[in-house]
Amino acid sequence: MPIRSGLVMWILAVAATARAEPPALLHPMFQDHAVLQRDRPITVWGQATGGEVVSVAFSGASARATADTSGRWSTILPPVSAGGPFVLTAQGSSGARQSVNDILVGDVYLCSGQSNMELRVQEAGDSSNEIHHSSNDMIRLLNIAHAVSPAPLVAFKGPVAWQVAASETVPDWSAACFFFARELSQSIHVPIGLVQATWGGSNIRPWISAAALRAAGGYERSLKILALYAKDENAAQKQFAAQWEEWWRGASGDRVGAEPWSVKPAVVRGADDWRVAPPGLGDWRSWGVATLEDFTGSLWYRTTLSLTAAQAASVTALSLGAINQVDETWINGRGMGNTFGYGTDRQYSIAPGILHAGDNVLVVNVSSTYGGGGLLKAGARRALQLAGGESIPLAGPWQFRAVPAAIGYPPRAPWESVGGLATLYNAMIAPLGAYGFRGVLWYQGESNTGEAQSYQALLTGMMADWRRQFGSNLAFLIVQLPNFGTAPVTPTESGWAAVREAQRLAVAGDAHAGLAVTIDIGEPRNLHPGNKQDVAKRLARAAGHVIYGQGFAPSGPTVRGSARRGGRIAVQFSDVERGLLAYSHDTPIGFELCADSADSCRFADGSIDGSRVMLSIPNGVSPTRVRYCWADSPICTLHDFSGLPVGPFETRITD
Repeated sequence: MPIRSGLVMWILAVAATARAEPPALLHPMFQDHAVLQRDRPITVWGQATGGEVVSVAFSGASARATADTSGRWSTILPPVSAGGPFVLTAQGSSGARQSVNDILVGDVYLCSGQSNMELRVQEAGDSSNEIHHSSNDMIRLLNIAHAVSPAPLVAFKGPVAWQVAASETVPDWSAACFFFARELSQSIHVPIGLVQATWGGSNIRPWISAAALRAAGGYERSLKILALYAKDENAAQKQFAAQWEEWWRGASGDRVGAEPWSVKPAVVRGADDWRVAPPGLGDWRSWGVATLEDFTGSLWYRTTLSLTAAQAASVTALSLGAINQVDETWINGRGMGNTFGYGTDRQYSIAPGILHAGDNVLVVNVSSTYGGGGLLKAGARRALQLAGGESIPLAGPWQFRAVPAAIGYPPRAPWESVGGLATLYNAMIAPLGAYGFRGVLWYQGESNTGEAQSYQALLTGMMADWRRQFGSNLAFLIVQLPNFGTAPVTPTESGWAAVREAQRLAVAGDAHAGLAVTIDIGEPRNLHPGNKQDVAKRLARAAGHVIYGQGFAPSGPTVRGSARRGGRIAVQFSDVERGLLAYSHDTPIGFELCADSADSCRFADGSIDGSRVMLSIPNGVSPTRVRYCWADSPICTLHDFSGLPVGPFETRITD
């Protein structure tokens, strides 16, 4: 029996070995159905045994590389013209071999940004016909799953795979990305590869490398905390709690010992500073408190935990249940942690000595920028966890206090996914290595409208950052934010308008960038407008001009400047096709004349004169600048005969 058992085990082991996949020499970007960038040297890399020689062959050419001590190897193959399918092979000196099939060579685009780039084809309006006719062997996409890392990664955290466009695959692809490829394919007639790296709600900073942020300045302290987080999460949480507390004292004016998380907070704002929260808590919009019905911002929570000495010694963790979106939590004045998540559970470990017999004060600050907010789910998921498996429910009573809007939002933890520093770059862009791209489609900015003053520098820095990785001539096609929100009644300041201007200026100063104006195709009451077909057409038009040298204007009429002319202000436009026109009226609307101060803008009447607009100066204004369509959701009527709108802008007036 022992001999027979041993023989059976040997046979099974041999069979398992025969069935096992050979070791992967190539990086996961190089898989069946991949698209490689045409007419450029092709960098190929992967992993092998340290010192191993790897030979690579593709389209009749070959190259060799020796793996370094960590096993990484890289080599370069000569350029290949558009075509295929080809086979890419890698052969190691140890005998390991890998072949990937059905490789096409064409133009490859990286599609990145937040939710409007992430919006799937099946969510983009009436897309059933689009999906039904989506089969196209010349269009392929590789999607990178959401991932976060405090340090740059060489490989993706999860599996990736190239997919061929078909009715079974396309519904889950980025709508703007796929529609762009479909539109572009009608004019360039080469295979198109798409790499999707998106995360809804993401700020621009997580998409920029730590090196680029460090060079930009102002992020040194947070980047040091991020580096510490990669080694010691608990130590990093403590340092960030100190940074958070410094921010609060500076923004609120609270003195040390009078902050909301203090063990015995001093009453500095009146006896009704803290109010009793509803049992069970939940989404603060549902509490019946008028000031919270549409509230986005930060709310303080606190409760008292009465414990015996035995209980205090036995507690191992604090569970807060689901929270939306960001919390900073204290027990007895000591920071426990900071976590981001859309309705995700929070749990923090409790070190010995933090809790004591008697009353302990638990304080939580919750911030939400969109939708509901707060401590959402009651029950067993909101409790103190004891070493023996028991739990003590955190049933309250709870108190709350809203943070005044003037204080603003708290700092975001640098390790956070959508609001941190370099975290998405590290996990979703860095692993792309030196893969060849023709251009980048970037649709992002909604999450920066509260801090628009820094967006131009961040976008310019990100473009330079990615070009250091993918090549100095990498083209960027930027989707300018669409209209969203309430139409203006009077001239007003607007973070959305300021981000649009930052996008316009970043592109205007970049010979390898183009702008897709979308101010006329958003939905004022929908943050995620379904019309991604026109977005894609305008991206393809920008690509035609910036990348393929086609002669038409990249994005419709563009402001050149403004000057005083005979008691009026002349606003001059370029890239005008057959003249300007105003929809629904014989004169355009949406122009403002402003002095230097923020509250000085007044609507101005205008008339079209060829490729310029002449503005009358309202009484009481000594204008120094012109603004057009400057609001969250402005009414914009000025176009040219191509049908494209004049995009929002601000420009100084010259004499």
